[in-house]
Amino acid sequence: MNTTKDRLLKIIDEIPEREVDKILDFAEYLKAKRDENVSEELTKASESSLEFWDNDIDDKIWSNV
Repeated sequence: MNTTKDRLLKIIDEIPEREVDKILDFAEYLKAKRDENVSEELTKASESSLEFWDNDIDDKIWSNV
């Protein structure tokens, strides 16, 4: 059974070298898009954590530490 990755590698092997850079550009675009999504998710998670700790009671308790 051929996996998608195996099929892609076979296609890349059959494509002329001058065309392979287009595949690389697209793969790098997809990776950058995924990395950006991960970064956005981390930002949202940290913001919700900040909301939890951003209150008058904790400010008073931790201000002298």
